[in-house]
Amino acid sequence: MDNHLNRHIEITPGVRSSKPRIAGTRITVADVAIMYLQMGQSLEEIAGKYQLSLASVHAAMAFYYDHREEIDQRIASGAAFVEADRLKHPSLLQSKLDAIRNYA
Repeated sequence: MDNHLNRHIEITPGVRSSKPRIAGTRITVADVAIMYLQMGQSLEEIAGKYQLSLASVHAAMAFYYDHREEIDQRIASGAAFVEADRLKHPSLLQSKLDAIRNYA
């Protein structure tokens, strides 16, 4: 990892599944990429919301673009896992709400 990114991005075994994250936080590079690219939050908003330096948020996006394929694959794998688990374990609340709607 380049020295500038080293100051802002770290990978620690056992922390957030060893995903690259903003140094000193539990916010992963993927978290920042999702907030920015999918949720439409600006980098300034992300930095302010989580009390991060703007440089660290930009470093997260630089790291993302340098490792885009790998990070996108991890994001997709995580989403697939969540969806499979959701299908195996349906929400009891959702079942009750559906029953109420069907009854009415």
